[in-house]
Amino acid sequence: MHEFFDVAVVGAGPAGTAAALRVLQLRPDARVLLLDAAEFPRDKTCGDGISAHALELLRALGVPDLDRLGRAVPELHLHSPGGRFVARTCARPNRVIPRAVFDAELVAAAVARGAELRRHRVRRLDVRADRVALDGSVEARVVIGADGANSTIRRLLGAPDTPSMATAVAIRGYAPTTLHPDALVIEFARGRYPAYAWSFPLQGGGSNVGYGVFDRRGTGSRQQLLDALRELLPGHEPAPETVRGHHLPLSTGPRHHPDGRVLLAGDAASMINPLTGEGIFDAVASGILAGRAALLGASAGAAHRVAMHHTFNRHHRHGAALARLLPNARFLDAALTAAARHQHVFDAAVDLGLGRGTAPWGALARIGATYVTMGRA
Repeated sequence: MHEFFDVAVVGAGPAGTAAALRVLQLRPDARVLLLDAAEFPRDKTCGDGISAHALELLRALGVPDLDRLGRAVPELHLHSPGGRFVARTCARPNRVIPRAVFDAELVAAAVARGAELRRHRVRRLDVRADRVALDGSVEARVVIGADGANSTIRRLLGAPDTPSMATAVAIRGYAPTTLHPDALVIEFARGRYPAYAWSFPLQGGGSNVGYGVFDRRGTGSRQQLLDALRELLPGHEPAPETVRGHHLPLSTGPRHHPDGRVLLAGDAASMINPLTGEGIFDAVASGILAGRAALLGASAGAAHRVAMHHTFNRHHRHGAALARLLPNARFLDAALTAAARHQHVFDAAVDLGLGRGTAPWGALARIGATYVTMGRA
């Protein structure tokens, strides 16, 4: 006897829980199943930075009091290899919340709303005319694949592989020290491919530190990534047992949103920001869209594709264009200099890197003028 659900969500991270919460927000009587291979709470390799943009979406879903989970971090500090520096206060504070804590809170909110959580690793997908079967034991009208960068659902759908140039690689660890208690700190690296080290302060002391390269062709061994982190953040060594590596499918890669009853969201849908590596906002936003579309049954896939395009297309185009310019050291220096001089340039950069913003002409004009001036110096 197969169990039947209205919606089955594979993956209980931010994308999956947001999808479940949106389904239940729209249809409180819906039967929603959350499946995840891990038992919660569980660690997740991440910078732990939760943007104000993502927190706003979660508040709109009715997730209670996430602010208590991590201290407000009001500032953002950026350093370029050319010695340019910007330190400004963001329009709204971001927070640093370990993913073991953050994800467990979202799962608890979804379960409290009525979702059923099970520990299970999905291996088989059978799409039928009126339903989708998972591993021959669970059936649902619609399945949402939110199972991360190594998504089984994406692979079973026949999605194309993410090319190296659209795949970031990063390491993350926890250090007992803090570079700045009130700021998310980014230290850009010099090189052919965009890369940076980060230090994000944790509630109670210490920091999440890491190093990421925004093109797999520019990465090396784990030790080489650690050496690059040490070079940019001397004296802020992560504890060896906390160091983890992962890869990130950037939104500059191929996206796959087929028709039918199976949807993708979050990392499984290649929703990582190519400028910052931020994925929480995109995960939550795409999960919300998937949850809404999932109620449409056989037309869910087509509706989700249209909604994703409408919501993210301009943001993705602007992000991809600027990501191609980041390896240009003079452009990066000009962008940071313009952000240091003009609040509106800084605000636009934050919205583009941490939310769903775009690059307004006014901000681009300021960066362009700075670029030309620096070239004459």
